[in-house]
Amino acid sequence: MRVMSIQGSFGLEHLRPEERPEPPAPARGQVLVRVRAASLNYRDLLTVVGVYNPRQRLPLVPCSDGCGEVLAVGEGVTRVKPGDRVITCFAQGWPAGDLTRDRARTTLGGPLDGVLQERMLLDEGGVVRAPAHLTDVEAATLSCAGLTAWTALTSGGVGPGDVVLTQGTGGVSIFALQLARLMGARVIVTSSSDEKLARARALGAWETINYRTTPAWGARARELTGGRGVDHVVEVGGADTLAQSILAARPGAQVSLIGILSGTTTPLDLVSVLMQGVRIQGVLVGHRDALEALARAVEAHALRPVVDRTFPWTEARAALEHLQAGRHVGKVGVEL
Repeated sequence: MRVMSIQGSFGLEHLRPEERPEPPAPARGQVLVRVRAASLNYRDLLTVVGVYNPRQRLPLVPCSDGCGEVLAVGEGVTRVKPGDRVITCFAQGWPAGDLTRDRARTTLGGPLDGVLQERMLLDEGGVVRAPAHLTDVEAATLSCAGLTAWTALTSGGVGPGDVVLTQGTGGVSIFALQLARLMGARVIVTSSSDEKLARARALGAWETINYRTTPAWGARARELTGGRGVDHVVEVGGADTLAQSILAARPGAQVSLIGILSGTTTPLDLVSVLMQGVRIQGVLVGHRDALEALARAVEAHALRPVVDRTFPWTEARAALEHLQAGRHVGKVGVEL
């Protein structure tokens, strides 16, 4: 069986194909999945280059988000059957409820082997049926980016008439744009690229802000809401953007802290958080029950995820380099 793994040491140059034994027949409660497609996240890039977890044991098959076909099931399996098309759960051991340390250690693509392999043996609770109208690559985008945006918006109680601010045009941000509109909210999108902002408007953004030409974009977001502030911020920038996100937020708003693209440490004016009652909520993807709810919503509304480009699995390194360059809008896919 062919897999793509990080071999020897970290680095894109060490991501290479290798042959591994075929998985055994599924035991009780297990399913055997033929992986058809994968979707890349920034976490996958950080894992391959050794930043996400420098102590991760190698070799490792990276990438958490996959879609494939169930080939066989073990005794007692009731959630899926052979022939079903399924997507993988990011955290295999987190079916519902609050995140725990033990559940956080069951994530695909580190510490568990990920989806860049032809066949995978998983517990039946680690997969969810894919929406029928989506392609394999589109379905794979739901596992992490889609679910992260869904968890952020639903935990913040986003509803009709609310204003959501998203940063950039990567996978989570574009999903937040699509899902917030599905929930009846208006969306402000920030980016340094006028071309990407035009794409965001085509996807339904209410307003856009170029943060290079408007460095005080938090104040601009307040202006756009008549001085009230936004109801929810999907915060993917991290250290360099959090202060502006808080400035953009109305009293009582939620800032969903998702990404750390600009760093992990920043001075923070606690008075602005305290006096406005702003809630800063960390979001680590989500559990299986939420993924199933997302899949139902996507299917009910015939929503189609935005896929920027798809690569063959033999060009996984090129796909990660494309992600690293940051010129994409939406998701980057890999077909196996």
